[in-house]
Amino acid sequence: MDPRARLQAALEHRLPDRLPVDFGSTAVTGMHVSAVTRLRRALFGDVHWRVKVIEPYQMLGEIDFELRRALGIDVVGVFPRGNLFGFENRDWKGFRLFDGIEVLVPGDFVTTKAANGDLLIYPGGDTSVPPSGRMPVASHFFDTIVRQDPVAEDHLDPADNCEEFQPFGDADLAYYRAQRDELDKHPDLGVNLTMPGTGFGDIALVPAPFLKRPKGIRDVEEWYVSTAIRRDYVREVFERQCEVGLANLATLIDLFGERVQAVFLTGTDFGSQRAPFISPAAYRELFQPFHKRVNKLVHERSGWKSFIHSCGCVFPLLPDFISAGFDILNPVQTSAAEMDARRLKEQFGDRLTFWGGGVDTQQTLAFGTPHEVYRHVLERIDVLGAGGGFVFNAIHNVQADTALDNMLSMFRAIRDSAEVGSRL
Repeated sequence: MDPRARLQAALEHRLPDRLPVDFGSTAVTGMHVSAVTRLRRALFGDVHWRVKVIEPYQMLGEIDFELRRALGIDVVGVFPRGNLFGFENRDWKGFRLFDGIEVLVPGDFVTTKAANGDLLIYPGGDTSVPPSGRMPVASHFFDTIVRQDPVAEDHLDPADNCEEFQPFGDADLAYYRAQRDELDKHPDLGVNLTMPGTGFGDIALVPAPFLKRPKGIRDVEEWYVSTAIRRDYVREVFERQCEVGLANLATLIDLFGERVQAVFLTGTDFGSQRAPFISPAAYRELFQPFHKRVNKLVHERSGWKSFIHSCGCVFPLLPDFISAGFDILNPVQTSAAEMDARRLKEQFGDRLTFWGGGVDTQQTLAFGTPHEVYRHVLERIDVLGAGGGFVFNAIHNVQADTALDNMLSMFRAIRDSAEVGSRL
């Protein structure tokens, strides 16, 4: 099978010739640029190569064509035109990380240093407005700086939380046409498109680090409180967001057609490490109606499979995700409560494709030995890959200081599971 056919088999719950592998097709299935750099140097020996930072919030590195082929990665992504700090990935320039690694960042990646040495980054690269992100000294990625005016209850306007949800303009359409043309150069690859504007209540997006002067409810705590005490307000935000999102989604379905196989619709987290973040009843009331509308359009107008990213313990919510129309679950956080891999596969493996869960980034990949990583990966492949319906990816992004030998051991296990079968 070629990569595209391999991914399609997994999405249709058929056994491919080997597991399809994704690293880098989305902002939740990637690798930190430092990890990518060390992998690339180990495989190709080019110490002068500088990896591009394609997602500056988490500082994720590009998996370029040569590296993708060497690692056996099957899926490429179509990202939104603007990144989380509100600028495009273009006009590349050099940048040195705190760990000393030299990388490439977009031209509008503009930083200053705080008095304590932290890096501050600015929305749209505009230093005339307050910074929207902070990278602490010796850290590896940015934290959002919340810019929230005092909430005046009598003057709350849902429109203020909808500034970022706009119909595609000419620049957006030109960008997506160029992305379509790039895909046409590699018709054998699996494709996952990230849909902007359909992540209802995604807490990474609520503070709007991409806006220069965000209005509305932008504080993380205040937003979560609002989902309980200001549900009419939140519902109105979602309603306006949904109308724009549906129109833009229809545009992209028409533009990309059969080139796309999966669409990343939402990254809203509904689980914590120990329990769901929201009750099933609250999910059904506030979120599911909008998820159903978006998924209905995907399934009626395309052959795409819909992808939900939700961290943590979401086992009690999975029947509702399925009822909402989702086909793919990511990151499959098997380290969280109730998220045992075998139990997930037995109860939901016929209805959900598991995209992730292949290695535990919290413990095993980060702190285990290469041998432990190898056995752990084979075990996960045995369980989650049985009968199809599994795309190999880690549990969320691979972190900056992950040991090189552990990353190599992970890819060796993936390769060996195809060559000799995943028998321990």
